[in-house]
Amino acid sequence: MERIDIPALQQMKRDGRKIVGVVAWDYPIARIADRAGVDILSVGDSVGVNLWGQPTETEVTLEEMLVACKAVRRGVKRALVSCDLPFRSAQEGADAAVRAALRLVKEGGAEMVKVNAVPEAVRAVVRVGIPVFAEFHGGKEIPVEKLVEDAKRLEEAGAALLDFRHSGPLAGAAVVRAVSIPVIGGLGGGPWLDGRMRMAHAAIGYTASALDSQTESYANVAKISLDALAAYAEDVRAGRHLKGQRPA
Repeated sequence: MERIDIPALQQMKRDGRKIVGVVAWDYPIARIADRAGVDILSVGDSVGVNLWGQPTETEVTLEEMLVACKAVRRGVKRALVSCDLPFRSAQEGADAAVRAALRLVKEGGAEMVKVNAVPEAVRAVVRVGIPVFAEFHGGKEIPVEKLVEDAKRLEEAGAALLDFRHSGPLAGAAVVRAVSIPVIGGLGGGPWLDGRMRMAHAAIGYTASALDSQTESYANVAKISLDALAAYAEDVRAGRHLKGQRPA
């Protein structure tokens, strides 16, 4: 099984092959996604809101990101593992960003670190030998020309990969043409980019909100889990042997 690395992702862009990314926060999902052939597993600070019930992503600490990153790293054999630089570390300046990035790589096992669109922070992290996945955001009110310039500045700062959020077809396609590094996107992305990123839990419908949501996903693991746990509870209350558990 050939490991995915940054040169492999760059070659995929040149070949016109789409890059598949998912956001993962735990060992079981990492193992499953890796076996499914995903190219990038991004350990997102979205873990705070979606897995730990925190009010915002800005509450997530470096120590918490290390816990999630280590868990995902243990589950991966093929995919490239990226980990978000937590908000607080990013806000404390370039030196703090570098210290946090070094810990995510050395302790967490990340092969790339996600940094928000600050060229100085990107440049500082790259300078110590850590590849950067740089995130920046588009929007209908932002001129395409400015977004192209933003992308070029991040590439010039040394970013190895771009996460272009809310790109839209016009700006997204323009940025893809303007830079040599791969451009992928989660929220507001589309087939005009070099690849896509989506939370694994959202893709498989493994959220409590999926029980009542009409949003289309590739499965509804939440509903399957609800039915399975209800059936388990019924067997326990009825005094039956449990499925998958041999009698003593």
